[in-house]
Formats: sequence, C-alpha cells, structure tokens
Amino acid sequence: HVQLVESGGGSVQAGGSLTLSCSASGAAYSNSWMGWFRQRPGTTREAVASIYTGNGVPFFADSVKGRFTIARDNAKNTVYLQLNNLKNEDTGMYYCASGPRGTRPAREEDYKYWGQGTQVTVS
Repeated sequence: HVQLVESGGGSVQAGGSLTLSCSASGAAYSNSWMGWFRQRPGTTREAVASIYTGNGVPFFADSVKGRFTIARDNAKNTVYLQLNNLKNEDTGMYYCASGPRGTRPAREEDYKYWGQGTQVTVS
C-alpha cells in the first residue's frame, strides 16, 4: 500500500519560514521524482518543486525560485520543502506526490500517488 504523509504546515507571518515534510512508503519513493504542488484559494493546483530521489536533482517553479528549497533524506524516505521569505500569495494547500523514474514528469497527471495535503497560511 503506497502512502504519502505531509506535515509541517501552519500559519506564519509574511517573511517567515516553514518546513514541510513528506514521508513515503518505499515503493513510492526509491529512484523516483517526488513533487510538491500547491492549490491556492480560487486557483487550480500548480507545481512548486520536485526532486529526483536518486541523485537529488531539484526543479523549481519560477514563482518560488530563490525562496524555496527542496531536499531528501533517503534513509527516512522523506522529502522536505523549505519555504523561506513567505508571501501572502504562498497561502494554500500543499501536496506531496510521487512520480515516475527517469525523465522529470512534465504533467501533474504523471504523478501517481498523492498525499492528503498540509495547509500553509501566510498573513
């Protein structure tokens, strides 16, 4: 049974930081792309960042480059999203997802397994 569990969301003032965690079962994690997505109020879900668990290669959406970082701890099957210099527009539900091996997924549909989400509120 594949399971992704996010944690670390919360309420923070603009300019603050949060660290989100995504713990995954083995089958959903090894040598695969792990992505973070968010859905802001009134918008569709969008990609934020991703990382290849095999070699740690990261990818970031332009909207978060320079503010967010992504890392993984393969011993814990966990991916982290560090949110820095948060802005009001970063408010939303953040989701972790497990994608395929190899080429970085270009579509949200390529991510097969999803967590339940963790809320980030910036005020």
